Amino acid sequence: MKLRFVYLFVFFGVISCSKQEARRPITASSSRLMESTTALLKKINTIEEIKIKNYIIKDSLHDYIRSSYGFWYYYVQKNKKDTITPSKEDVVLLTYDILDLTDQIIYSKDFIGVKEYIIDKEDFIPGLQHGIKLMKEGESIKFIIPSFNAYGVIGDGNKIGINTSLISRVTLINIK
Repeated sequence: MKLRFVYLFVFFGVISCSKQEARRPITASSSRLMESTTALLKKINTIEEIKIKNYIIKDSLHDYIRSSYGFWYYYVQKNKKDTITPSKEDVVLLTYDILDLTDQIIYSKDFIGVKEYIIDKEDFIPGLQHGIKLMKEGESIKFIIPSFNAYGVIGDGNKIGINTSLISRVTLINIK
């Protein structure tokens, strides 16, 4: 009886000391998902670029400039006297509106009102964050902002939908 107990103890000891094998993940690799998402976003960006270029072609009275940040703009009113532009942590007063690519107002200047904005310290539309740094006091600029530089794939949760390119007319009132 004792001999059986010893054999059983040795048997379980040998089995429990065996090498454990790594388990495979249950879910499939996400690399395919990432590739398909990237391909979809590239298609969306291409379609947006075509829409923006068509808008610019229709607005042949103005010469738009493409910024290195991916948005387009032209000066409605240019300040040729001053050379000071806002820099990090400057407080600016500005007015702006937001339209879609069909020139339909989404948010008007009256609705938004005068905005006080601290450069690079507050959350704001990324395209406008960079665009405001180009401006001088008293200038007005019309910006065309692709969705990746605006509200992207989430929208604003209210009137701006997903993957929506925006137009914004900004007037810089004051730099403090």
